[in-house]
Amino acid sequence: MLCGCVRVCVRACVFAYAPFLLRFLRTKKYSVPQACSMLERYLTIRQLHPQWFHKLDPLDPKIAAVIDAGYLVPLPKRDGEGRRVILSCVGRFDPYAHDSCTMARVHSMIVELLLDEPRSQLCGYTHVNDEAGMQMPHLSLWSLNDVRTMLNCIQNSTPMRHKCTHFVNVPHYGAKFFEFAVSLLSDKLKDRVMFHRNAEELTKHVDASILPKEYGGNVPLKDMIEELKRSLIAHRDDLLALDDMCVDLYALEKNDLTQDIHSTAGSFRKLELD
Repeated sequence: MLCGCVRVCVRACVFAYAPFLLRFLRTKKYSVPQACSMLERYLTIRQLHPQWFHKLDPLDPKIAAVIDAGYLVPLPKRDGEGRRVILSCVGRFDPYAHDSCTMARVHSMIVELLLDEPRSQLCGYTHVNDEAGMQMPHLSLWSLNDVRTMLNCIQNSTPMRHKCTHFVNVPHYGAKFFEFAVSLLSDKLKDRVMFHRNAEELTKHVDASILPKEYGGNVPLKDMIEELKRSLIAHRDDLLALDDMCVDLYALEKNDLTQDIHSTAGSFRKLELD
């Protein structure tokens, strides 16, 4: 039904199966038209921005180095609402060794790893962003236009229920950057963003026991990283197979596709997957 709604032509595509399509239906609370729209957008942004969404290979040396450093880690235990918690530590990302595309691909890879979890599809996600160690080179990785485009992709094209986003240890020189980023969010998501001065304030909202030992929890971050690496390797073939999906942009209607994806919601009538 969902494939028929968006008129997707599938040829030997392993992603035209129930768990994959449920990502979109559950995110949109089983509204088929809304799920179709998000599916169309998901497929389209992957085609428009391969530098962010393709080649999600955990064995890629650059990606592996970022994972080993502990920049982005989904926590093993869920929060009190049953949500999957994703922790980012910008101080563990080397802005001199890696660019924004590598950062985006790491995020995309870990998100894809989690998207088929039924409980996460229903309960959603909590994001904890530790900005301790942020330097000016971190901020200069992203142009303001790319920030705008990426946030549009996250809000409108990724089948995730973003329930709460926490920022902690934001340096004074990063305040304007985050103020700009939050201004691009929908009103609903803006209301779900919280800023905390330190980890102690954070733990008033996120149970310390589920956080890494370095934040007051029980499990060392290095153990969480090793668990993540094992899971990524186990799903490597699926992650790489995502690149087999291909949208025929020329088959779309007259409306300017790039403008539509980067700004307001639109409608695409024909998609083809090879």
